[in-house]
Amino acid sequence: MPLPTAKAIEIVAFVPAASIDPVWLSGDSYFLQYDGQVAAKPYALIARALARNTKVAVAKLAWHGRERLVLLRVRDGALVAHVLKWDDEVRDPSELAPKETKVTDSEIDEALQLVDSMTTDDISGYQDEYRKALEAVLEAKAEGRQPPKPSTEAEEPGGKVVDLMAALQESVRKAQAARGEDAGDAEVHGIPKRRAARKPEKKTPVKKTAKKTATAKKPARRQRGA
Repeated sequence: MPLPTAKAIEIVAFVPAASIDPVWLSGDSYFLQYDGQVAAKPYALIARALARNTKVAVAKLAWHGRERLVLLRVRDGALVAHVLKWDDEVRDPSELAPKETKVTDSEIDEALQLVDSMTTDDISGYQDEYRKALEAVLEAKAEGRQPPKPSTEAEEPGGKVVDLMAALQESVRKAQAARGEDAGDAEVHGIPKRRAARKPEKKTPVKKTAKKTATAKKPARRQRGA
């Protein structure tokens, strides 16, 4: 194809790194290597320039039968290319947001407490549990053994109405227990329940002792809750 990106990566713009919405990332990332000694100096130049500011480069390249948009940044002195989606590949999410959904301040406070309890600076310890389970099944079958049985924990049916506050509180307790914290130290405030309406008191009828010629009394004052 007669494109300038057929044999080289063409940088088209520099943008602030914070301006790139993660939804634009396609999930594929690649380390770039310079092609020969002639390309070593331009490679080092762009890498060091990007390392000294908060901008990233947006570039085009032809790869696997199509032209792609990529984001270039620096990691440990090497250039990394993150494949981006084109504008027409990202849908408008406004139609997906829940409409007229009310959330109380107490629920937001519990959610913030959960965020604090689950905050970490290192995510390198997470592993692909599905792959590990699949390898265990394949290994058992290869050795003629019975594969491990799946977890017997009952799954909650979809569409079930749950107490959001209770679910948040339970999540906070689990997160604190996982970090070795005392879940009992957390003071949890539930949503105050409305007081039931007070029923009107039954009034004992008063015996009539007045004479027939007595005038009618004014009606009694309306009682509370009637």
